[in-house]
Amino acid sequence: MPGPDDAFFWEGVNRSQLLLQHCLDCGALRHPPGPMCPACRSTRWEARPASGRGRLLSYVIPHEPLLPGFEPGYVVGLVELDEGPRIVSNVVDVAPDDLRNGMALAVSFEEIAPGLSLHRFRAP
Repeated sequence: MPGPDDAFFWEGVNRSQLLLQHCLDCGALRHPPGPMCPACRSTRWEARPASGRGRLLSYVIPHEPLLPGFEPGYVVGLVELDEGPRIVSNVVDVAPDDLRNGMALAVSFEEIAPGLSLHRFRAP
């Protein structure tokens, strides 16, 4: 359930847009969303669109227990966006043997239920 700090993010995902928080006082971009800038402690921010491009920093392939709605072999990746912040997401359409730290990835969006989308990353 989205809360007051991250509702904008999930609304953006549902519109196929990846949004980051941009601090209006120091200019830092951040993710995950939060009420206060970790760099300057300002509570003033705006949502800014991200390019959706980045690189894979690390990944895991969970085996047990599986989450509902996820098939065995799904990949959870830590992606460093070109803008700097890091985001945890699924990496799709890449065989596990082809995953490499540092590989280029681009965001995509998948509607998993009416009105509910998730962000995913895949090779461009």
